[in-house]
Amino acid sequence: MTMTAQEMIDFVDRLYTAAGAGNWDTASTMLTDDFVAHEANGLPMAGEYRGRNGLRDLYATVMALCDAVGFDRVETTAGKDHAVTILSIRFADPDLAPAELCEMFRFRDGKCCEIKPYYYDPATFNAASRAKASAA
Repeated sequence: MTMTAQEMIDFVDRLYTAAGAGNWDTASTMLTDDFVAHEANGLPMAGEYRGRNGLRDLYATVMALCDAVGFDRVETTAGKDHAVTILSIRFADPDLAPAELCEMFRFRDGKCCEIKPYYYDPATFNAASRAKASAA
């Protein structure tokens, strides 16, 4: 099943909504069995998160590492078999700069098969992670 650019953009919106609400039953149905989310080396959540529960596992890991209070999406664009969303993660501590990133979503057969985030400056997320660890 080939998706149009608008279908991919709408899909990403629905996936963010489901994940943000903790609706993992819905989110898992939107992912392929071999789904993988990649987090780059240099981040405290580095590694691959696989399978229909991979996104839930990644989300739980990120939330355990930092006090995120908001994911602000700027825009999603799409083409061929992928979409990219520009967003930032706001942290509870107002002295911490938001983490700015883009997330690449790849699609196959009407579902998401891969997510790959690209952080503008990983130091912002690392600082938020250190702040939460030192407050514990």
